Amino acid sequence: MKILWVLILLLGTIVCMAGEKGGRNRSFKPGELWPDNQGIHINAHGGGMLKVGKIWYWFGEHKVEGRNGNSAQVGVHCYSSRDLYNWKDEGIALKVVTDNPEHDITRGCILERPKVIYNRKTDKYVMWFHLEPKGKGYSGALSGIAVSDRVTGPYTYLKAVRPNAGFWPINVPEQRQDKNANSGEQVFNGGSLPENVGDLSLLKRDFTGGQMARDMTLFVDDDGKAYHIYASEENSTLQISELTEDYLDYSGKYARFFAGRFMEAPAMFKKDGKYYLIMSGCTGWAPNAARSAVADSIWGPWKELGNPCRGKDAEKTFYSQSTYVLQVGKDRFIYMGDRWTPENAIDGRYIWLPLEFEDGKPVLKWVDEWDLSWFNHRK
Repeated sequence: MKILWVLILLLGTIVCMAGEKGGRNRSFKPGELWPDNQGIHINAHGGGMLKVGKIWYWFGEHKVEGRNGNSAQVGVHCYSSRDLYNWKDEGIALKVVTDNPEHDITRGCILERPKVIYNRKTDKYVMWFHLEPKGKGYSGALSGIAVSDRVTGPYTYLKAVRPNAGFWPINVPEQRQDKNANSGEQVFNGGSLPENVGDLSLLKRDFTGGQMARDMTLFVDDDGKAYHIYASEENSTLQISELTEDYLDYSGKYARFFAGRFMEAPAMFKKDGKYYLIMSGCTGWAPNAARSAVADSIWGPWKELGNPCRGKDAEKTFYSQSTYVLQVGKDRFIYMGDRWTPENAIDGRYIWLPLEFEDGKPVLKWVDEWDLSWFNHRK
């Protein structure tokens, strides 16, 4: 009997090790349920990645069932993996506040697109996210910031701010900088283009209180400088802001791009010294044709490259929206997208696809199932 129990315990240990190290999933299956080490569909939407040593960490929005899941009921979830196929649940890295309805990140607020980066100088892990106070729709357009000594958290919430209050973009000529900035109530959303969007009226409106920041991502360059990229000016314009050395605030240096183009869901990456963006248009939860752009400097000028998707459903980005571009090796990149289901938020699916390059342009093609060996067969 003792020998039998030893065998049972040994078998259980082997099974647990297999679950943690991988072995159940050996490929990516875009759009299908993706179980974690407990057999539960991964709950990390609008997410981003950070690699520490040999381990990848995936941070994303934790959703719950129904439309209620479109607001933050739990917080930011974290998972870890050594192979990108199999993910271990590391728990909630940043929890929403349940005992103070006046808190910035109280339950029911909107907390979207969390991204985490590591600061070598301070030895801190820094999380940024798009934040909307509870009950105020999308009028807040704030950037939330949290920090932790450990990659998996818990993260301590620090503050929520509007970007670059009192600063002009570096690519707005001084003669166009109105020191008596407009504080009117001009508001618009969606893909329509007001006639005066190019006259900086929205930028000036928010000059004193800070610029709007909605869909966002973070990018750390080769020199260690970090940048916040976000949809601003009522989503009509993309702004790129340099962060301070500790990654906890804005340096005041920023620029605006794609004015009047209504770009959101930005995902930035770098290849062969060039900066690339994958983005979407603004159609709410509904999918639309992805957009791409390239620049020799993060400060531009940026050149649009069109829709990177090819084939069936390309005009809908394969029914997904970009959230991150993950580099897994030299010239090896993975597009990470979300397939939103606002009627039942927890059933959002992940669309991971290999990102190719043709004539210097990023290209996405649908693959039903693939693994990392796919890159070995590409030039």
